[in-house]
Amino acid sequence: MQLPVRPVIPGFHPDPSVCRVGDVYYLANSSFEYAPGVPIHRSTDLRTWEHVGHALDRPSQLPLEGVWASGGILAPTLRHHDGRFWMISTLLVGEPRVFLVTAEDAAGPWSDPVWIPEALGIDPDIAWDEDGTCLLTWTRFGEGIVQAELDPRTGALLTGRRRLWQGTGGKFPEGPHLYRIGEHWYLLIAEGGTERGHAVTVARGPSPSGPFEACPGNPILTARGSDDPVQSTGHADLVQRPDGTWAMVYLGVRPRGSSPEWHVLGRETFACEVRWNAGWPGPAEPIEPETVPELTEHLTDAGQPLPPSWVAPGAFPSDVLTVTDHGHRLAATAGPAFVGRRQEHLYLRARATVVTDGKAEVSGGSGGLELRIDARHAVRVEVAADGRVRAVARIGAAHAVLGEAAVGAAATGGTTLELRVVPHSAATPFGTDMGPDEVVAGFDGPEGFRELGRIDGRYFSTEVAAGMTGRTVGLTCTEGEVLVRSFTYSGADDPEVPAGR
Repeated sequence: MQLPVRPVIPGFHPDPSVCRVGDVYYLANSSFEYAPGVPIHRSTDLRTWEHVGHALDRPSQLPLEGVWASGGILAPTLRHHDGRFWMISTLLVGEPRVFLVTAEDAAGPWSDPVWIPEALGIDPDIAWDEDGTCLLTWTRFGEGIVQAELDPRTGALLTGRRRLWQGTGGKFPEGPHLYRIGEHWYLLIAEGGTERGHAVTVARGPSPSGPFEACPGNPILTARGSDDPVQSTGHADLVQRPDGTWAMVYLGVRPRGSSPEWHVLGRETFACEVRWNAGWPGPAEPIEPETVPELTEHLTDAGQPLPPSWVAPGAFPSDVLTVTDHGHRLAATAGPAFVGRRQEHLYLRARATVVTDGKAEVSGGSGGLELRIDARHAVRVEVAADGRVRAVARIGAAHAVLGEAAVGAAATGGTTLELRVVPHSAATPFGTDMGPDEVVAGFDGPEGFRELGRIDGRYFSTEVAAGMTGRTVGLTCTEGEVLVRSFTYSGADDPEVPAGR
């Protein structure tokens, strides 16, 4: 079994769920504390995907007040039935709350949520039997995979819950998906935790309620115990092509650096062909792009709206950022503000020209660029109203100034700040000092780029920060308000490309 090494949707795009309508595939991912929520992608070949919108694009659908890092939206299931798209997921703010939204077009608009208060748990799946009965299957803590009949119009459960299957003995049996294929009902789940023990297992039975027998070849997909460059593979979903063949999407991570290694982009979406053997599915040839596409994304001062892929933690970008004729005004109205995009490449160069002196549609403040995995694990380079630039790293409770300098009058026209993610400079891959990468912070001075400091990228990895997300990079305001005249993201898996060399 040769698993793919290149994701079909790179960067923090975990828990993929896929469906097909005609010749077009649609895919949804978890978004956790970020809004808008649940990015939706579209493809005609399962290999290249276009971001078309979000299922949760307004506060009435996505109440995030009080959300914490890696809370929010978990593990959606996306299906098409009876002429409509159905997306079911869990909102984790306090107790987990399962909900359902629908749309005629996957790009939106999507309905307001139908809440399902009796379904306490996570990772809901929605399916319909031959009689049109709607089946809700989900993960209930302490019970494994459970199921009940659902009235999708009201969110009421029409039956008591029944236990379906507890998996093969791995921890956290979760992420169920239920399918009718031929004469059997198949139940695909994840086990082992979404870490290095992650795996995909499957069972089948004569009805959607079982009884289910486990595949003798379980787990059907896993990278545990291997030296594959993609690890933690699991949380899969199956889709049938128009020609009758099958494929699978699933999540994985790309760890790098010294043992035990670190992954920084979060859990990404991978895909492979599916081969059936004796009535059981299993992974076959990889589905992946031939090359990793480079990307350059620009924001200018001409009143350009944010790209649809931009998000904010615990709020919608419009809550803290205003588009003006002269740039993007970002305000720290309720504490430090951040808006940004996912880091989708192993290496990047982000640049922003920021005005903080109170003379260009802003009252003045401090802000600039930030790369983060959450608010407690981040590095930023910022300029203050007094014309000082500094690079600051946060690693849990520890804060460190990596370097600072005065730019003085240059702040009147804006100071150009820069963050780079570059290969690690450790001399040997066998020592403990080899991290996954390094983050370099600096600004444009009279003689070109001036580095203020650099820091090992392991401190902005999931293995250090914990949680379920990956890195984002974008704009921050720590005090008052700032005006961002321009922003550029250049990313590639070849380190020479974003460096401009």
